[in-house]
Amino acid sequence: MPEQTLTAADSRTVRFGYHGSTEVAARIIRLAGRGEADVQLIEYDIADPFRGVRAGELDVMIVKFGINESDLVSSRVLTEDARAVVVGSGHPLAARESVSIEELADYDAFAPPGSFPAYVWDDVVPPRTLAGRPIRRNRRVRTIPEMMRMVAAGDAIHISLISLADLAPPGIKVVPIHDLPPAPVTLAWRRGAEVHDHIREFITTAEAEASR
Repeated sequence: MPEQTLTAADSRTVRFGYHGSTEVAARIIRLAGRGEADVQLIEYDIADPFRGVRAGELDVMIVKFGINESDLVSSRVLTEDARAVVVGSGHPLAARESVSIEELADYDAFAPPGSFPAYVWDDVVPPRTLAGRPIRRNRRVRTIPEMMRMVAAGDAIHISLISLADLAPPGIKVVPIHDLPPAPVTLAWRRGAEVHDHIREFITTAEAEASR
């Protein structure tokens, strides 16, 4: 699906922001009763995640975990993304069927990239385990490919979401975390912006189907 820029009034196309795997986006598109031709998928930069929707370049964007941004509005929870850890294939945890968050405090994890909101990153990569052990969030990257390369080298782990398995290159394993709850997934859009009828219909239909 080409990522050329459209304006909201050009057609009934929904300019849909996502990050990483398209699987969760596809799930929401199905909830909204739309097909591929109705939606323009545009990947946003994880280091500055809200720039596109704030600039009017996106109609809606996927948000995982809750946000508290005064200029953005969120939908109801539409689906979930289970928790997982990304490790190199030679890592001691790579062959496990699942792991505990407690075990992950033994390894270096990642700090938030760029201007990613710290309060959301605390949900993605908790500062402490459930038992209170600190998680060492001392590695820094700006992109998923950069993170994957560092993890594949065996230098770090990334506490994240199971959907990243769709993007894992050779040398990477994505292992479920069995004692963290899944991430709630919503849509967000700019507060006060004109919401065209086809965008509002997309959101309300997805909410109604998710509530069934």
